[in-house]
Amino acid sequence: MLRHLRVTNFAILSDVAIELTEGFNVLTGETGAGKSLIVEAVNLLRGGRASADIPRAGAKEAVVEAVFELPEALIEPLNALCEDAGLPAEDGTMLVRRVIQKGGRSRTYVNGALTTAKRLSQLGALLVDLSGQHQHQGLVHQVNHRRILDAFAAKDMRPAMRTAFRALADITAAIDELGGDEHARADRLDYIDFQLSELKAAELEQGEDDTLAAESKRLSAIDKLHAAALGAEQAVYSGDAAAVDTLGAAARELERVCDVDEALAEPLRLVEEARALAEEAGGALRDYAETLDGDPQRLAQVEERLALLSRIKRKHGGSLDHVLARRDELEKERDDLERRDERLAQLETARASAEATAMEVAAQLTEARRRAAKRLCKTVNAALTELAMGSATLSVKLEPQDLGPDGVDRVEFLLASNKGEHAKPLIKVASGGELSRIMLALKLALRSADDVAAYVFDEVDTGIGGVTAQVVGKQIRAIADERQVLCVTHLPQIAAYADTHFHVSKSEVDGRTETEVVRLNDASRAEEMARMLGGATVSKSARAHAKEMLRAAGS
Repeated sequence: MLRHLRVTNFAILSDVAIELTEGFNVLTGETGAGKSLIVEAVNLLRGGRASADIPRAGAKEAVVEAVFELPEALIEPLNALCEDAGLPAEDGTMLVRRVIQKGGRSRTYVNGALTTAKRLSQLGALLVDLSGQHQHQGLVHQVNHRRILDAFAAKDMRPAMRTAFRALADITAAIDELGGDEHARADRLDYIDFQLSELKAAELEQGEDDTLAAESKRLSAIDKLHAAALGAEQAVYSGDAAAVDTLGAAARELERVCDVDEALAEPLRLVEEARALAEEAGGALRDYAETLDGDPQRLAQVEERLALLSRIKRKHGGSLDHVLARRDELEKERDDLERRDERLAQLETARASAEATAMEVAAQLTEARRRAAKRLCKTVNAALTELAMGSATLSVKLEPQDLGPDGVDRVEFLLASNKGEHAKPLIKVASGGELSRIMLALKLALRSADDVAAYVFDEVDTGIGGVTAQVVGKQIRAIADERQVLCVTHLPQIAAYADTHFHVSKSEVDGRTETEVVRLNDASRAEEMARMLGGATVSKSARAHAKEMLRAAGS
């Protein structure tokens, strides 16, 4: 439910905060006071488009923010959408904020993280269902009718249908990948064989380019290595003033005085150890220098191999690891093409099975829709009778279409406005007032099944009054028993059924128009109802009538 709404610098709404309650919330007030602006602000929280002239004169930006308390059924799907969008998820609450700058540009935040209005519209479809003025005209479009029908009874079957169709589509895609005529397959095999012949002839080994590069570097520097090894050997062992001779002299000096001071025993040991290591190093350097042998032929072979590897890497992409992976891919593709007929037969069998499964699920879904359509029409037509449209009859037309992720049904709502007339598509027969009442009847039927946190009705009472208005109030009251409702109305017959009544008024403060929203108590509510009944001058009889309406609605 929409728990808290705050609107700042939004046209004549300089700073309006509303704490909404569960059940039926109603907004009333004079025309132009700002009621529809509040609804427009809520529409922005659903991802609606922001108008360029929204910010209040003199303000750089308008801000709309809300706290939603989520019903248990919506926490998982909303958190899944948040995760997909990279937004932080919250258990039980969701914070939404829109900042609209002059010119129409806006920033959108969900749970404190920046996102896009498009992402918000995906979340908003589960947070708020807004009906009113032109919003309900989406009802006349056939593309929405299957979703509405499925929400009534078949929504639990839709995941199974989509899973079955996705399995079929994946197999069909695999078959398409193996497709093409025999000539195309033969050409592809020739191409793969040509590529593989070069790669196999090269007898590539993992990491050999790095190994050969190191060997080439060594062979190219053989003279430098030989000179360095001999020079080091002479400095350590065989040359004039070699390290081993110097260390030997040091050891002899220490040996002569060690018996005088035992503290010199440890330095002597270290010097003798250093002399032994120097002798060992000299031998190792001598052996290394003797093994060095320039091999121009081997160097040429290494350079030639490296040049081949370089050409192959340039041709097939980047690194030797990539070339080896490409070789494996080509071998697999060649194997698949050679086994195409066998693989194709396997896939065709799998496709037949997947198609049979999908069609079976689709048939079950169709039957569920037919049963749901009967119940939906019965419920809606009963509500229409109460709404003074007793001669109108809603029907649901199911026509077969190609199998898809939503089954095999094309769904369309039809309306016969009067007895004896043929049923026609809603777009051809329903007036604005009729659409409002049909929409209300559908919402009444769907109130337990529709996945949405709150309903908003904006002036759905246009063109009605008297007994019909009272019925509308009762029906909205029934909807509010299942979910939160926020309704804008000018009719006291509807307002009487609200759980919480807000009055919207405007006044002039310091030369600026200001809108104020006040939650009414029982006494002030009765006075507002009397004003709605009697106009500018409120009579005693209007007050008495208002109290009676409230009493009757409450009972």
